[in-house]
Amino acid sequence: MKKAHYWISSLAVALVVASSSAEEWPVWRGPRGDGTSLEQEVPTRWSATDNIAWKVEIPGVGHASPIVFGDHVFIATCIEETEERVLLCLERKTGKTVWRKVVIRAALEAIHRLNSRASSTPTTDGSRVYVSFLEPDGSTVPAEVIRQRSGDLRADNTGKPVSPGKMCVAAYDMSGNRQWIVRPGGFASVWGYCATPIVFEDKVIINGDHDGDAYIVALDRKTGETVWKVARENRIRSHCVPLIRTLDGRTQMMVAGSHSIVSYDPRNGSKHWYTVGPKGRAVASPVFASGLLLVSAAYPDREMLAVRPHGQGDVTQTHIAWRNGQSAPYVPSPIAVGDYFVAVSDSGIASCFDVATGKRHWRERIGKGHTAALVTAGRLVYFLSDTGVARVVRAGAEFELIAENTIGQRCYASPAISHGQIFLRSEKHLFCVGKDRK
Repeated sequence: MKKAHYWISSLAVALVVASSSAEEWPVWRGPRGDGTSLEQEVPTRWSATDNIAWKVEIPGVGHASPIVFGDHVFIATCIEETEERVLLCLERKTGKTVWRKVVIRAALEAIHRLNSRASSTPTTDGSRVYVSFLEPDGSTVPAEVIRQRSGDLRADNTGKPVSPGKMCVAAYDMSGNRQWIVRPGGFASVWGYCATPIVFEDKVIINGDHDGDAYIVALDRKTGETVWKVARENRIRSHCVPLIRTLDGRTQMMVAGSHSIVSYDPRNGSKHWYTVGPKGRAVASPVFASGLLLVSAAYPDREMLAVRPHGQGDVTQTHIAWRNGQSAPYVPSPIAVGDYFVAVSDSGIASCFDVATGKRHWRERIGKGHTAALVTAGRLVYFLSDTGVARVVRAGAEFELIAENTIGQRCYASPAISHGQIFLRSEKHLFCVGKDRK
């Protein structure tokens, strides 16, 4: 297996701890950015009232996932009545609100019916919390015009007017004091906005794929100033959060979407390698296992790919290990557990594949709509459906359902695992499942 590390600035050592210890969940998809938890004693059974440490109402609407660090839980939301985009800090042990900050107040942008106006998950480096929203400029543009600009004429939207604006990124200290706020680029999409920041060394990096002059931008963590910004040539919306690994001495930031898969150097934005295709967009985040980058880029072409991330330049014909179009997920991010690659389609078809070959071990209907990313702990995979039903499945060559739990509310945000607890955001509440091990 190739040597790989995930970098989250100076926290890399502190966050990756012994498998029996508790972990923080400071960014989208956790401390390694791939949905994995090293914890072993994680709840497998609960209901809306059983095995619930606390449950609190979250004001407004949002699909952003919770993040957890130390004594705090951070979550983004939109108060539609007042047009406020808000960052909340909750006490981890009780769910009590510690502070609430209005990041921006702006007109509500047009969105896809499965999106929200607070879909970007915050991230923290332990000193600051970084959050991202769209700040509409107040104008409207016909969806057809936006689609023509991007060269993507497929009718995959409602035809409603698009609300163009600017990407807005803000940083707060752990006490809720704003450190900076910047607008590093424009943004317009027939789907609305979702651009989750990640932290690498002294930078905050955000994928600005949209239907226009798309880009990826790196900001200085302390000041918000732009460190580098690179164009995404195909100028088409995607919401894939990059994955960073160090492989054979090269630090690679790998991202799918915009008709390609690309590896960048996160220190300066230069390209290592790229593929031509798969044609279309990506929402699901990639994962890395057994020396392969595993990607699902499933619209309009539904396809999963395994890429050997060790080439230079165009690697389309030389470094794709396998392709598989069986029940490929579009929105819900997959997971890797040892030699198993586990995914669920948006319609609720769960599949387990062999990482090395792409051969499917099993396929099972596991509910209906699925949006939330998969998470794993103790070789168990957690599938959270849009109806709020969480199914726990053991990773393996045979399908084995361990538990089925429901909280009775719809869920679109992805779970977070920290200190022996699972944090679930529903449409109305944040649930803390399980007893605290601290």
